[in-house]
Amino acid sequence: MSNPDNFSQLEISDHEKDKLVGDVVRYILFKSEQNGGCPIKRDELTQLITGKGYRQRNLPAYVINEAKSKLSSIFGYEMRELQRTRSSVNQGRATQQSSGDAKSYIIVSQLPADVYKKFVEDKSSSHLTGLTFVVIGIVHLAGGKITEENLWHHLRRLGLHENEGNNPIFENTKTALESLVQQRYLQKEKVTGPEGNIIHYELAERALDAATNDKIKEYIAQIVQKDVTSLGGAD
Repeated sequence: MSNPDNFSQLEISDHEKDKLVGDVVRYILFKSEQNGGCPIKRDELTQLITGKGYRQRNLPAYVINEAKSKLSSIFGYEMRELQRTRSSVNQGRATQQSSGDAKSYIIVSQLPADVYKKFVEDKSSSHLTGLTFVVIGIVHLAGGKITEENLWHHLRRLGLHENEGNNPIFENTKTALESLVQQRYLQKEKVTGPEGNIIHYELAERALDAATNDKIKEYIAQIVQKDVTSLGGAD
């Protein structure tokens, strides 16, 4: 919740403040829909505010906090901040380092799971949700980091191939995997070592988010339980 005292020090009218907050809310909603849920950088939101000629130092933080409150109270979305972290891959030199400390945001529905599934969930994208859980599960079981070669080894066992450009479900499977990097479920690093360039995939901040992490663990536990039950039945 924003502090009214902070607003009084910004020297802008209520009308100007409300317009800026509305602009940020609309930008977040449309950009999240347009880019498939990829995180929105804080710099984008700051530029949206300062680009209108406002130079008050604390104004962007105030407007973003107000937008966060509106998204929750009116639209039922939690505006969650992601803190991009540097890769733990330290063998050799990473040629595709992520930019450390770059803040970004995603919006997450606050609706109960059953209500969201019935009225909001896009059934046409359920296959991508499934792929996300499978890939994150594989990387999670590998200790949070896996080479590209090993990841595709596991995906090929599921019938997914890196050179497949017309998969009946995912179309281009490699592009579907790369979208998980853009959405910050994974981060991709190219490391130069004695054996040449090796690409690693690691869990990124969105996959490490507590809520997502708990769902992945539950998903893996269900699979393990099914395997145990199946083995028990075989006896």
